[in-house]
Amino acid sequence: MIFLGLLLAGFFIQSVESVCKHLGKPELPLFLKEGDIIIGGLFSFHGSFVGSNPTFENRPEPLKCKRLFAQTMMFTIEEINNSTEILPGISLGYKIYDACANIPRSIKAVLDLVNGQDNEFNSDMSCTKQSSVLSVIGQTSSSPMIGMATTIGPLRVPVISHLASCACLSNRKEFPSFFRTVPSDYYQSRALVQLVKHFRWTWVGAIRSDDDYGNSGMSTFVHTALQEGICIEYSESFSRTDPKKKILKVIEVIKQSTAKVIVAFMAQGEMAILMRELLLQNITGLQWVGSESWITARNLATDNGFKVLGGAIGFAIVSAVIPGLREFLLQIHPSDKPDNMFVKEFWEIVFGCSLTAQIGAEIKNPCTGNESLTEINNPYTDVSELRISNNVYKAVYAVAHSLHNLLVCEDRNNPISIKKCWNQINLEVFFDENGDPTARYELVNWQLNKNGLINCIVAYFVGRKLDSASHFTTVIYNYSTDCIKCPLDYWSNVKKDQCILKNIEFLSYGEILGMTLVTFSLIGAAVSVSVAVIFFSYRDTPIVKANNSELSFLLLFSLTLCFLCSLTFIGVPSDWSCMLRHTAFGITFVLCISCILGKTVVVLVAFRATLPGNNMMKWFGPTQQRISVCCFTLIQVMICTLWLILSPPSPSKNIQSYKEKIILECDLGSKIAFYTVLGYIGLLSAMCFLLSFLARKLPDNFNEAKYITFSMLIFCAVWITFIPAYISSPGKYTVAVEIFAILASSFGLLLCIFAPKCYVILFKPNKNTKKHLMRSRGSAGANPNQYRAQGRNQSWAG
Repeated sequence: MIFLGLLLAGFFIQSVESVCKHLGKPELPLFLKEGDIIIGGLFSFHGSFVGSNPTFENRPEPLKCKRLFAQTMMFTIEEINNSTEILPGISLGYKIYDACANIPRSIKAVLDLVNGQDNEFNSDMSCTKQSSVLSVIGQTSSSPMIGMATTIGPLRVPVISHLASCACLSNRKEFPSFFRTVPSDYYQSRALVQLVKHFRWTWVGAIRSDDDYGNSGMSTFVHTALQEGICIEYSESFSRTDPKKKILKVIEVIKQSTAKVIVAFMAQGEMAILMRELLLQNITGLQWVGSESWITARNLATDNGFKVLGGAIGFAIVSAVIPGLREFLLQIHPSDKPDNMFVKEFWEIVFGCSLTAQIGAEIKNPCTGNESLTEINNPYTDVSELRISNNVYKAVYAVAHSLHNLLVCEDRNNPISIKKCWNQINLEVFFDENGDPTARYELVNWQLNKNGLINCIVAYFVGRKLDSASHFTTVIYNYSTDCIKCPLDYWSNVKKDQCILKNIEFLSYGEILGMTLVTFSLIGAAVSVSVAVIFFSYRDTPIVKANNSELSFLLLFSLTLCFLCSLTFIGVPSDWSCMLRHTAFGITFVLCISCILGKTVVVLVAFRATLPGNNMMKWFGPTQQRISVCCFTLIQVMICTLWLILSPPSPSKNIQSYKEKIILECDLGSKIAFYTVLGYIGLLSAMCFLLSFLARKLPDNFNEAKYITFSMLIFCAVWITFIPAYISSPGKYTVAVEIFAILASSFGLLLCIFAPKCYVILFKPNKNTKKHLMRSRGSAGANPNQYRAQGRNQSWAG
C-alpha cells in the first residue's frame, strides 16, 4: 500500500512553489524510449570509474566510466507494452542512466531523471512541473543507493533497487520512498551465522568491504555469531580504493591468524582484489564463507580463483529463467543505435574491431557490420544464471502492476477503493512494511565439474531458517546439472567431477596392528596350553592337588578360548563373525571367572572346615563346584541366546565418522544386551575379588587367594578403563581396544594365578613336597587337627 500511495502522489501532488533552475549541464540518458509513462533506470553499466582531482576553479568534469552492460529493464518494458493483460492502451517508456556505482554520479543522475532534460528554465520560473519519471529502478550498490534515496526521498518518487541489500535501507523514516527486490542483509547475516553454526565452526575470521554493505552486514553477523557461541578472531575491512599497503595488512592478518574459516561479507570488486593478493602469496587451504555479492561471481570463478577459494560456500540471490531475454539481447547492433556511444564501445570491445576512425588516421581493423552476437559466448549472452537481472525484471513488473491497479480504480482519491483495487492483481513481488521482499536465498558451493568451475546449489533459505526439507543435500537445478550427490559408498574426487569409491577400513590380518594382536593371541593360547601340559604332567604333586586341579584345568581351557576368541574380531566383519565375537567373548569370560570364583570359595571353605563341628565341606565338594560353574555360565548363555534371537549383532558400514572412508564394523544390535553381558562379567568379577580379598591372609602354601586378588584387580582395572576407551576410539581402533582388553585381562589372570605355581614345579621341586608344605603350615602356627584337615582337603581337591 505504501508503494501504491507513492505512485498516486506522483500523479497528483505538485511541488512547492519556488524559483529553480538547473545547476550545471544535464547529461543525456544512455538509453531513451518515449512513452505515456516514463520509468527511470539507474544502473552500473561499468565496473569502475575514472575520476579527477577537483581544483575548485572550474566546474568538475563528469566522471567517465569503463565496462559492463545490461538491458533487462528495456526488455521488460517491451514485454509489458506488448501485453494485453497489463496496462492495455498505455505505453511505458524509459530513461536509463549509467551511475558507475559512484555516489556523486548516482545523485546527479537521479536529479536529472526527476528534472528532465529541459534546459530552458528562466530564473523567475517556479518548480511546479511534475517529476520527469514516475518511478526509478536502481541502484546497484548500497552506498550509492543511500545517497540517491536520501536525495529523492523528500520528492516522494518511489525507487526500487535490484541489488542494494544493506539492512539500513529498511528504515522507513530515513528512506520513505525506497523499495527493493533483493532481500535485506538482515536475513543474510543471520543465515550465515546459521550456516557457520551448522558446520560447528566456532573460531572464524571476518573480512568486509569498508562501505555500508560490508559494515552493516558484518556488524549483524558478528553480533549474532557471538550470541550463538561463535568466536571471531579478527574483523578486518578495506575498500578497493585503499592503498595497497592497507590490503597487504589484511593479508598479513590472515597469514598470522589461526582461524581456518573466513567469513567474507564483501562486494565483488573488493573480493577480486583480495583474491589476487592471496593468489600471489599462495595462501590456500582456507574455508571461505561468502555473501551473495561474490559467491556466484563468474569473474572470480576461474582456475586461479578456485586455487584460493575452492570449496567456498555462501548464500546467493535465487536464480531464475526469463523467457525471451536472450533473443532480445542478441538483437542489439550499432546500426540500430548509431548515435549511442555505449553500444559502439560495447561492440568494439566484444569483437575487437573499430567503428570510428581517429582524426587524420585510417580505421584500424574496421568492423565489417556482419558481426553477430549469436556467435559470441560471454557473460552478456549467458542467460543461464539470471539473478540480478531477475530482480530488475521483478522491479519493473512491480511498478507496472501498481500502475495498472491505479488506473483501473474509479475513485483514485478514495483509499478504500485503492485498497480494493490493489487486491485485484497478484503482484510479482511483495513488499513488507519496510519495503523489503521475502528473504529467499540459494546456498551454493564452489566445486569443479568436467567443464570447469560451477556453483553447485546445495540448499535453500526462506525467511530466517534453512529449508528443513533440504538438509544441505545436493539439488540438481539449472546450471548445476552436473552437480549430483554421490552414493553413500562414494565421494568426490579432487576435481569434484567424478564419484569414486571411498576407502574401506577394518582391522585386517595383513596390517601391523592386526598381526601384532594375532601374535599375542596365539602366544597367550600357547602359554595356556603349555601350563595345562605342565599341570597334567605334575598332577600328582602336592602343589597341583592343593590348588584344585580340576578347576585349574577348566580355567586353563577357558583362558585358551579367551585368547582365541579375540581372533574373531579381526578381518572383514560377517554375519557369523559378528555374532560369534561378542557371544564367545561373553561366555568364555564368564566360564573363566566362574572357575576362579569356585577356586576362591574352595580356599575359604577348606579353612573354615578346620574349625571343630564345622561340616561345610560336604556342601561344596567337587560335584557342587561343577554345578556352580555350569549355573553361572548357563546364565550368560541364556543372555547371549536372547541377544542373538531378538537383536543380533550384524555387519554394518559406518559412513558417519569419516567423510572420506567407510568403516566396516559390527553393529551391536541391542546395546542393552551388550552391556548386560559386560555387566554380568563385572558382577562375577566383583564377587570374586571380594572373596579373594577376604581369604588373602590364609596360609600361603595352601592359599592362592592373594594371587587371585591381584589378578582380579588387574582384570577389573582393564575393563573399567575399557569402557571410555571403547566409546572414544575411532574406526578400526574401537575393535583394537576391545581385543587389547581381552588379551590384557587374560594375560593378567594367566600369569598371576599360574606363573608362581609353574615356577615352583619347574625350578623349585624341593618345595613341591608334602613335607615342605606341612612344615610351612606348622610355622604358621597350625595345630594337628589342621594338618588332618589339610590332608582331607588334598584328597578331594586333587
